[in-house]
Amino acid sequence: MNKNLQMVYTYHNETKHSQQRYARSLGYMDWETQPNPYRTYAGTKKIQLPLSFDNNTLEYSQIFDQKENTLNAPLCKEAISQFFQFSLGLAAIKEYGEQSWALRCNASSGNLQPSEAYMISNEIVGIDDGLYHYSPQEHELELLSKANEQLSLPKNSFLLCLSSIVWREAWKYGERSWRYTQLDCGHALKALEISASILGWKIEVLNTKDSELQKLIGFDQAHRYVPEERELPDMLILVSLANNTEAVDSIDINTIRKTLQEKYDGKANQLSYAWHKWDILEKIEDATLSDDLQTKKYTNDIYEKNPNRQPSSLAKDVVLKRRSAQMMNKDDCTFTKKEFETIIGSVKSNNSAIHLVIFVHSVEEIPSGLYILVRNNEHKTQLQSLLKESFLWEKVDTQAGELYKLEDGDFKFLAKAISCNQDIASDGAFTLGMLAEFKNQVENISAAKYKHLYWDCGAIGQQLYLETTSLNLSATGIGCFLDDILHGVIGLKTNEFQTLYHFTIGRGLVDSRLSTKKPYIK
Repeated sequence: MNKNLQMVYTYHNETKHSQQRYARSLGYMDWETQPNPYRTYAGTKKIQLPLSFDNNTLEYSQIFDQKENTLNAPLCKEAISQFFQFSLGLAAIKEYGEQSWALRCNASSGNLQPSEAYMISNEIVGIDDGLYHYSPQEHELELLSKANEQLSLPKNSFLLCLSSIVWREAWKYGERSWRYTQLDCGHALKALEISASILGWKIEVLNTKDSELQKLIGFDQAHRYVPEERELPDMLILVSLANNTEAVDSIDINTIRKTLQEKYDGKANQLSYAWHKWDILEKIEDATLSDDLQTKKYTNDIYEKNPNRQPSSLAKDVVLKRRSAQMMNKDDCTFTKKEFETIIGSVKSNNSAIHLVIFVHSVEEIPSGLYILVRNNEHKTQLQSLLKESFLWEKVDTQAGELYKLEDGDFKFLAKAISCNQDIASDGAFTLGMLAEFKNQVENISAAKYKHLYWDCGAIGQQLYLETTSLNLSATGIGCFLDDILHGVIGLKTNEFQTLYHFTIGRGLVDSRLSTKKPYIK
């Protein structure tokens, strides 16, 4: 076993929560060192983006059907503004007394927002070619480098890089924070995909070497960054018009880098005054980097068409209204079968490494019990052999995908216990755990696949948020769960599969003490 793979297993096992101990963290909030949730670059030219609140968009269900989605917005400053605003921008400002804080369109663990975005513009009307950082606080672009010649990119396309600053999560969550950082990257990826779809655009994650991507974005220019606040690139994305058919195999990162300045403008702001060092975080970051183009390729889950969607709100309204519920209404928690099918059907797939173990609490026509949504039929036989022999594997008559009942019963108490004793896991209509093919992915493909699995889970989570919001229902991602207790419940005794993310869905209770304001209005 090579050292990178060994580090994956070491990190994964050491950061599991259990009944005996939680993963290591400070155990308290060190408010003096709380990181700034916004990255900015001093000494850069700022491009203010026009707000898109008043823009017309398709109804939410239409953006998933390319036949109905005839919109194909041109690449211009106004469209770029909407793309960022409805993906990574601020969705609302919450206030309680004299305190206020921003919520964003992309969900984040603890609202700590470790993800950052960089754009390499290419023939965008109103924006010069070059490298920019997107600043969500002011909804503006910060110019890091102009392009000194035309970029070699397909027509009607531009590049976007997602990166992560794990310190933002480590401040609160300690050693388990790398997991949450990768989940947040997946949330951001899906948010970008949805926002692109609203405009009639598409995204594709490109196959890149991490060392080349670091140079392209400028993270190798150490004098511009605080070393304790390490920022690393996650992925490079090609954004293009949905009807673009030009091949992307010819994109050369090193050639694009040569068109930019040798030294970039701007110095990154310092996020904290002091830091607590967790050695294992840098080790797992290094172990999951990849410079092997043969195994680096990340492919998004392909979600199948959902026949259950009905016309609802405009797509922009669904995106802006997405929230993480803090409490569920246990006295009004029953969903209709149609609502359940719509939500689960929004993430059905047959090419995925992620399956959903579902505790159904209160859904009409579906008995309470333990279920599994198989999202890749090639894994079904293996799962049947690995999970409890006593399971029913009874196919459920539903349009939500390959859903099987494993066991009848009331699992509310158990769901709550698995989710670190949080009531929110038992007070909704159902809760679920995302069970990932693990051993094969990390051992036979690449150690980097470990973080790719989290990206997939985060993307599923963002989709569940949006689908639930479109039905005027509520959802919450759960990062605090007892990993091996869930494994014990389903009888899993090996590393073939591991649970990576949990979710609960119900009817949220609104805290009337909080007021909500529109962002960017001064």
